[in-house]
Amino acid sequence: MKKVILGLLALGLAIPAFTQDVKVEELTEVVIRPMNFKYLNATDAREAAVPVRMLERAVASYDVTEADFYMDDFDFYTVSFYIPDGKIVAEYDANGKILRTIEKFKNVALPNDVKTALLERFPNWTVSKDVYRVTYTEENGAKKIYKLLLVNGDKKMRVKVDHIGTFL
Repeated sequence: MKKVILGLLALGLAIPAFTQDVKVEELTEVVIRPMNFKYLNATDAREAAVPVRMLERAVASYDVTEADFYMDDFDFYTVSFYIPDGKIVAEYDANGKILRTIEKFKNVALPNDVKTALLERFPNWTVSKDVYRVTYTEENGAKKIYKLLLVNGDKKMRVKVDHIGTFL
C-alpha cells in the first residue's frame, strides 16, 4: 500500500512537468550605460537617507543625450533635480557623463557614524535641524558634510560633521 501511494504521488508530480508549454520570447534590447558609476561609488549612499539615495540614482541614470534641449554644439549641460527634501544640480558633458554636482538635503536621517560621534561628544544635546551637503567633482570625488543645529534646553550650537563622524 505504501508503494502504491508513493508511486501515485511521484506520478502526480511528474505529469504536470511534461504538460507545460515552453514559450520562447525575444526580449527587447536593453542598453546599459555604466558611465556614471564613478559618481555613485563616490557618493556611496548605502547608509544615506532614502530621499538622498533616490535622487542620486535619478541623477546617475539620467540620459542628457535623450533630452529635448540636447545639441552636439555644447560642451556641458546643467540639469537640476528637485524633491521636497532636497535638490541636486548636476553638470553633464556632451556624452552624458557627470562632471560635478552640488547637493543639498534638509532634515535627513543621520548615518550611524555621525550619531555615535554626536552622542560621544555632546551626550545631552539633541539635533534640531540638519543639512546634508555633497559636492562631487570628477577629479576630487565627493565631499559630504552635515551641518547640524544642536539644542540643549535653551542653549543652541551649530556644528559641522563629515559623513564618518569627524568634527570640522
